[in-house]
Amino acid sequence: MSNEPLIRLAVFAAVFCLMAGWEALRPARALALGRWPRWGVNWAVAALDAALVRLLFPAAAAGAAWDAQAMGWGLFNALDWAPWLEALICIAALDFAIWFQHLLSHKIPILWRVHRVHHADRDVDVTTAIRFHPIEIALSMLFKIGLVYALGAPALAVILFEILLNGCAMFNHANISLPARIEAALRWLLVTPDMHRIHHSVRREETDSNYGFNLSWWDRLFGTYRARARGALRLGLPDWQTRDPARLGWTLLFPFLRR
Repeated sequence: MSNEPLIRLAVFAAVFCLMAGWEALRPARALALGRWPRWGVNWAVAALDAALVRLLFPAAAAGAAWDAQAMGWGLFNALDWAPWLEALICIAALDFAIWFQHLLSHKIPILWRVHRVHHADRDVDVTTAIRFHPIEIALSMLFKIGLVYALGAPALAVILFEILLNGCAMFNHANISLPARIEAALRWLLVTPDMHRIHHSVRREETDSNYGFNLSWWDRLFGTYRARARGALRLGLPDWQTRDPARLGWTLLFPFLRR
């Protein structure tokens, strides 16, 4: 699919504009720091991420899928199952892998030092979904590419998963709330904004819950699901309730700071 990057960009732009507009009209929470310069910092970090991935992994995960297919590598290239079934299993497997990677980023101290850049954002909104330190993005892409080769995942499944991951991440980080009945019904399948917002709490027991980005099943299955916060919900990191997360230099250096 030579137009795959354009399709992904178009979907990303559409979902981002929809969530940003929704936040502007009906925000779920008042912002502590506001949009600017925080949005500028989050977008600058995302631009650095994109440049690094382009440099280190020019073909990214979809390219790995095409390569695995050409070489006959991976589980599904050794099987002869229906394409739609392979695609569904691969999307579910990739989603579980991202859930597990996210859990490890909280449990392994050196990974947490990098991942906490994402959690330092005190105003969780649609741009928080693109606020990941370049080191974390590079490690995540390396992990994802390795998994794609191991699975022999079809390229279409990988592309669909990437689109779903980006879209759902923007949706569940958005500063919005759904009507209670829709929220309750939807979170049986997908991670909702109210559900994921708990994960960004300053309280450790709440941060160590609701790790999913797409499907909510994994948290329910492995006992990390939390339905509601304990009392008033405060977002960010407990030791960094300052304007520092809205500064680009601080954001990039944060993994290397001692405290």
